[in-house]
Amino acid sequence: MSSSIPNPTFLLDENVNSRLYKFLRSQDIDVKLTAKSLPDKDVAEFCLKENRILITNDEDFLEYSDDEIYAVIWLRIPQNRPDILINSFKRLTSECRDFAGKVIILSESGWKDFPLYQNSIP
Repeated sequence: MSSSIPNPTFLLDENVNSRLYKFLRSQDIDVKLTAKSLPDKDVAEFCLKENRILITNDEDFLEYSDDEIYAVIWLRIPQNRPDILINSFKRLTSECRDFAGKVIILSESGWKDFPLYQNSIP
């Protein structure tokens, strides 16, 4: 039985260790890098337009709603420990396949997910 959930695609924020980008590319995972100094609003719009999951250290993206950004992985792992970052990311992507509309907080000990804010009026 095949999964109806497509393979996730990612966008690495400029503040994320480049070793994660290199690792994802080595695994044939669709990943792009943000342009330097691109405003957060433009990053969010790009993610929404292309259904990309933003990987960031920037807490500001946690305040975006589900109609402003596709999904966010907020890294709570020191960037000077790329080995831990990569291993934690491997674990996340092996356990989680549905990222849409979520904020995922990734730490050394695991991950938790929460829905993005919803702006739609009931």
